[in-house]
Amino acid sequence: MSYVLGIDCGTSATKTVLFDSDGNAVASASKEYPLYQPANGYAEQDPLHWKNAMLDTVTEIICKSGVSADEIAGIGLSGQMHGLVMLDSGGNVLRNAIIWCDQRTQPQVDKMNVLAADKIAQISANPALTGWTLAKILWVRDNEPQIYEKCRHILLPKDYLRYVLTGEFATEVSDASGMQLLDVKNRCWSKELCSLFEIDTSLLARICESCEVTGKVTAHIADITGLRQGTIVVGGAGDNAAAAVGTGVCRQGRAFTTIGTSGVVFAHTDKPVIDPKGRVHTCCAAVPGSWHVMGVTQSAGLSLKWFRDNFCGAEKETAKLLGTDEYYIMDKQAETVAVGCDRLIYLPYLMGERTPHLDADARGVFFGLSAVHTKKHMLRAVMEGVAFSLRDCVEVFREMGLDITDMAACGGGAVSALWRSMLADLYGCEVKTLSSKEGPALGAAILAAVGAGIYSSVPQACGAIVKQDKLCTPDAQRAQLYEQYYRLYRKLYPSLKAGFSELAQL
Repeated sequence: MSYVLGIDCGTSATKTVLFDSDGNAVASASKEYPLYQPANGYAEQDPLHWKNAMLDTVTEIICKSGVSADEIAGIGLSGQMHGLVMLDSGGNVLRNAIIWCDQRTQPQVDKMNVLAADKIAQISANPALTGWTLAKILWVRDNEPQIYEKCRHILLPKDYLRYVLTGEFATEVSDASGMQLLDVKNRCWSKELCSLFEIDTSLLARICESCEVTGKVTAHIADITGLRQGTIVVGGAGDNAAAAVGTGVCRQGRAFTTIGTSGVVFAHTDKPVIDPKGRVHTCCAAVPGSWHVMGVTQSAGLSLKWFRDNFCGAEKETAKLLGTDEYYIMDKQAETVAVGCDRLIYLPYLMGERTPHLDADARGVFFGLSAVHTKKHMLRAVMEGVAFSLRDCVEVFREMGLDITDMAACGGGAVSALWRSMLADLYGCEVKTLSSKEGPALGAAILAAVGAGIYSSVPQACGAIVKQDKLCTPDAQRAQLYEQYYRLYRKLYPSLKAGFSELAQL
């Protein structure tokens, strides 16, 4: 039997999973690393941490899986999108990567809009965005010119790992769509945008499709990890595009919601459909000749992690004693609170917001907090607030005429039956989970399987590999209650927008 590796470079950790050709996980390993916030709204990571995490997890899997390296037909890469990795002429990292949730670039976005707002939206299929890569490039050029002058290669996080594995400077269309330098309709770098913003195209990686072979494992990496020299590495995909493949979202009408550090609602489309208000993102899909529309909640799982880290010490200790996960304990506590949390609403804007507000200054809020509320109320309110924000994404899709008939849930948050029930009630449709919980890693591995010739196409591979597990059906009574709270939730941001802006200036 042939095997494939899926490597997912996430915000919290890099996870590597070995799958057989039927999509069964044979072995997995993950390694965490820190996120640095040197100032309010800043978010950075060290690419060398990603590199070491990948090499360590691959080595661990080769050692413990019992699978010969000769049986591994290919490697697929997935990763957090929009991060800026800058290398010098020798391939050395010049500075920490500025990652997807960083919000420092509003001045650069303002300049981009003055220069060419319409052109950016027309070519990149999205408005200028603070979290996307072009604004980060311009920030470094404006604020760290000595770094920019030394830069010879600009890569995305997973593509830096590709360089480590193969020595090749390559990317693929799904991840490159989030750089704001890609002609999304034509799936190639935009010479016009590069010229407008004076970006030398020689800095950019070769562009490929997601299942295309981009390079082969070098002798040096083979010696370190135990991989076979010459093992192919395919383009892979940005984390959400990879998750789409891993959940079988590769045909019109299919969608998924993921609750990871960020939250995403993602719908497949056979043509590039663009929101004229710029509230959701249109990008190339990992399936050749297709696209996807994506709405993003900046701080989804991050909101719950923030609450856990700051307020749930007792739950952590209980989880240790019971030999279970602290999120399971938190989930059970939240279940004891009624829908609406006794009139408490949470706005999940810890790192600004993307859909539908595009506001880097937005911040988290507990609205309605009173003396009757306990930690459990606040915990459930965090989960409901994230679900409300994801419903915002679905509402924009509906305005665009996207008919979603098939919704899957994935990511760490999808483990929670409570969170899935909130989504089903708020979306008004069934929400399914899948038998494999690997998401982006599985998607990357499927792309590798196609690149290695095990399957002839991405849809064929998904049809053979992706299987449904649980199904959550909406409850009419709960849905009616949620609808009342959701209508109030939608009124809160417009009321607070000016205050968020004023707070940012203090």
